[in-house]
Amino acid sequence: MKFRIKIVLVAVAALFPGAVYAAGEIQEGQWEISTTMEMPGMPFKMPPQVMKHCYSKNDVKDQKNVINRDKDCSITEFKTSGNKVSWKMVCTGEKKGTFSGETVFSGNSYTSNMKMSTEGQNMTMNVKGKRIGNCP
Repeated sequence: MKFRIKIVLVAVAALFPGAVYAAGEIQEGQWEISTTMEMPGMPFKMPPQVMKHCYSKNDVKDQKNVINRDKDCSITEFKTSGNKVSWKMVCTGEKKGTFSGETVFSGNSYTSNMKMSTEGQNMTMNVKGKRIGNCP
């Protein structure tokens, strides 16, 4: 895998921790987010990336802003149905690519699946999140 692709993978994971927050009533607070990525033809399995992110009341006020926090990206489709949300997004610039995802919420947790196509590579990102308390 090219070094640039590795950088894109890390950048996408960091860019979209909020991509999973859209349907239902997401609560402000500290969230633990575990992300795994799969890429066809990759000779090894990347270890899960675990991060904590604090979402303020202002962050969760507009769900589309939580999904799209990059000026080079625009949401082209956004649908909610019950506790499920699906979306599509196109990014230009350094993180150029197309993205689509679906998230299912269950109380203070969620599971999400996002498909990405960037630089001729297809990737799948699976995310599990849980609210772990108030922001520090």
